[in-house]
Amino acid sequence: MLAMLDKLLPHLNDHGLPYPDTIHPIIVHFVIAMVLFAFSCDVLGIITKKSRFFEVSWWNMVFATISIFVAIIFGQLEAGLAKPYDVVQPVLNLHTLIGWSLSGIIVVITACRYVIRSRNPEKLPIPYLGFGLLLTALVFFQVYLGDELVWVYGLHTVPVVEAIKEGILP
Repeated sequence: MLAMLDKLLPHLNDHGLPYPDTIHPIIVHFVIAMVLFAFSCDVLGIITKKSRFFEVSWWNMVFATISIFVAIIFGQLEAGLAKPYDVVQPVLNLHTLIGWSLSGIIVVITACRYVIRSRNPEKLPIPYLGFGLLLTALVFFQVYLGDELVWVYGLHTVPVVEAIKEGILP
């Protein structure tokens, strides 16, 4: 059964992936940029009292909401293919938990933003900025964990993939 399943799966490259390089970081950087830019536009909109910034922020959150699910799909796929060794597993688990949590948080914040926007697109309540700031902090922590997975633990880097194949890493 395992041999038959092995024939159906695509061959994994030197990075342990069925495609040339990791896709999760590429997509997730769009999400990071959109969330941070949305928060920045909200702050600018409140400071300058120009509602155009609120519109830009709204659309960034809409696209971040869609993009985070694509990032999670590729993140789950790539995490499963990484064959994480013992030391990296707690960081990967936390990164996964926060990623799924962020998807829910971003959906809720975008939904709240929709209600705020439909009531009055010219104004944004100050408490909403508090939630934006918390979201920004959580995104920065998630970025830290993702960086740790790549730059400290080397997931999907050629030397680590080879060490796992050779049985050097448990």
